[in-house]
Amino acid sequence: MIHVRKQKAMARAEMYAGGTAAIQPAHLLQTPVLVLNASYEPINICGARRALVLVLKGVARTEEEHKLVFHAQRSRIPMPSVIRLLEYRRIPYQTRALSRKNILLRDRNTCQYCGESFAPSDLTLDHVIPRSRGGESTWENLVACCRDCNRRKGNRLLSEIDDMILLREPRPFSLHTSRQIMRMLGRGDDRWRKYLFY
Repeated sequence: MIHVRKQKAMARAEMYAGGTAAIQPAHLLQTPVLVLNASYEPINICGARRALVLVLKGVARTEEEHKLVFHAQRSRIPMPSVIRLLEYRRIPYQTRALSRKNILLRDRNTCQYCGESFAPSDLTLDHVIPRSRGGESTWENLVACCRDCNRRKGNRLLSEIDDMILLREPRPFSLHTSRQIMRMLGRGDDRWRKYLFY
């Protein structure tokens, strides 16, 4: 009985999505949504579920919509693509947590030694100055690295390896890096362009 209900719900979601079976209902609420400050300055990316909550609470307004529509018993709500906060929020200088995910975002899933792009699961983190030589786990000492380059480098310094160089100097995650990531994600959605490329 539950199986039949699930099939019907998926068929309805497919019908509302314009007949495209590529987006499953569970993933609709995870679709990225660009968040703008009241001054139209891009400040964040959140999931569609969070964006809908902000719009329904009256904290934000939908600026751009996806073609998809959420249907409730008594209402229809278009899924937002870009939302704008109604009150200006002062964004204090923030530092991002040092994590594998943030290092890979900063380095754009690209090995910093060979320059090839990989899936996040195929990348490792490398200490430029190895931990065995006193290197610390900091933004300036960690880079994304493919398995082959990481094996080749081992616990040596770059000065000890003739044909291996660092493509760019690692830096902490900054507001500029955050904007670059928003622009990178926004290339796939035309509705984001006028807010990101100014």
